[in-house]
Amino acid sequence: MQAILFPGQGSQYVGMGSDFYKKFDAVKKVFKTVDDTLGFPLSKLILDGPEEELKLTQNTQPAIMTVGVSIFNSLKENFNINLSESKFFAGHSLGEYTALVCSGSLSLEKAAYLLCERGKAMQEAVRPNEGLMIAVLGMTINEIENEIKLLSTKGICEIANDNSNGQVVVSGTKDAIEKLNENLKKNKKRGIILPVSAPFHCSLMKEASEKMKDKITNVDFLKPNPVIISNVTAQKEDNVDKIKSLLIDQITSRVRWRESVDYMIKNKVTNFVEIGPGKVLSGLVKKINKNVKISNISSLEDVKND
Repeated sequence: MQAILFPGQGSQYVGMGSDFYKKFDAVKKVFKTVDDTLGFPLSKLILDGPEEELKLTQNTQPAIMTVGVSIFNSLKENFNINLSESKFFAGHSLGEYTALVCSGSLSLEKAAYLLCERGKAMQEAVRPNEGLMIAVLGMTINEIENEIKLLSTKGICEIANDNSNGQVVVSGTKDAIEKLNENLKKNKKRGIILPVSAPFHCSLMKEASEKMKDKITNVDFLKPNPVIISNVTAQKEDNVDKIKSLLIDQITSRVRWRESVDYMIKNKVTNFVEIGPGKVLSGLVKKINKNVKISNISSLEDVKND
């Protein structure tokens, strides 16, 4: 059985999806719809940059979704590859919105609107230089949780992404993350401070979650088909009200990616296809389980080779 994966922030690059855009009207239509919805030419940022503007969170989030939906639609319309018969759709963080659009649960216009607003809210939730994120490599989730307990007096320090075996991202206040990094070095463990604009997926994002609550609640969702794997619970979800509630919680909650992949494998998924820019999720799945098949489609070349 097959599952489709959609990437999150960090996968973006100038020119992503450009080969699909140049060749197929279905893709141009998606880009134009998003431009019209947002009231500015996001497509120009995606295709031509500049990179600094594309990297702004309120632009990055709808941009990655736009490219993912474009490729998904193009595979169906131009290559007769219907991925809707897959068992699960799953997205990493903002990728969950891409999954919801492709599963027929959320309209493209509403997803673009919500992701732009989500990006703004997440950026505004914390003052510049107040928070940091660090990728911790080569440690188990339990070992990292024990390290975090030692920092309880230093400020907020929480697991943001449980990505794979040996790759966990921690978010929090600047002082707490710097102290964690110092402790890791003392113990000869590796931590990499990430070049992100805010400490995502932790309780510092509470203000963003509150800002998004009404916006998400007031948008119409349909039952997804196939079902979505929620980042918050690492379980399948197709109840519309629950999906909305989990999208609100997701802003402050841990992305349980490792558990999500394990859940899909336990439910007989043996083939994963990543759709959208980059190969980040493909790499994570390989670290989680070497026995499953994984491929990614981010360019026309990938379709020909698949």
